[in-house]
Amino acid sequence: QVQLDESGGGLVQAGGSLRLSCTPSGRPFCACSMGWFRQAPGKEREFVARLTWSGGSGYYADSVKGRFTISRDSSKNMMYLQMNSLRPEDTAIYYCAADPKNPYYYAATNVASYTYWGQGTQVTVSS
Repeated sequence: QVQLDESGGGLVQAGGSLRLSCTPSGRPFCACSMGWFRQAPGKEREFVARLTWSGGSGYYADSVKGRFTISRDSSKNMMYLQMNSLRPEDTAIYYCAADPKNPYYYAATNVASYTYWGQGTQVTVSS
């Protein structure tokens, strides 16, 4: 069982930046692809970004491409989502997720592909 804990959310003005962190715990080793999703009030959970076990540049939703960067620090067992040029429409609860079934597949964007989820962290962008 992998437990995921997100942190770093908060309130920021449009154009500002935030960095979200995700810390896996519980199971000592997970050769997982990792992803970020978000869910705004009244909307379905949507894919934001994904990084495979082997790393690389990441795979992004069109809505965040060029503004968000997903990264991983294997030495600290941490994953990050750097969010720049934030917009009011980025307001949502952001979730960290792990996919142990497809560690090297880069483009899994659906919720069902991920086995483990965090509790989420709120990001609010004011205009």
